[in-house]
Amino acid sequence: MALKITSRLFGLTHRVVSCHTASSSCSGRFKVQHDRQNRRFTVTTGSNGEGDSECAVLYYRFTGQKEVDLMSTFVPETFRGQGIAAALSQAAMDFLAEEQLKARVSCWYIKKYIDEQPEQQFKDFIIS
Repeated sequence: MALKITSRLFGLTHRVVSCHTASSSCSGRFKVQHDRQNRRFTVTTGSNGEGDSECAVLYYRFTGQKEVDLMSTFVPETFRGQGIAAALSQAAMDFLAEEQLKARVSCWYIKKYIDEQPEQQFKDFIIS
């Protein structure tokens, strides 16, 4: 039983850690990939020693014709504090602008990121 649970957990971890995406943009020091099919932005942060790359991710979902929910961000613990979540958030804001979308923001970090922007340029894209 324990082996079965462990192998399932490893399989889930392996799928979460492996990142393959379609389009990309540079945001600061990090290359942000936009995986439109899986509705996420990712930054591959490096090798975990087993040949797989650790992946920081921002997930979104469409909630209407021109409306998305920016649901969550995750950055592996060893890469936190380097601005990766900010780079993911900036890429999401650029996506909203390019596609003329409105967004609800469920993720606390993205809310903080938007509030901390001195120009308040993203406020027009946000649904309160």
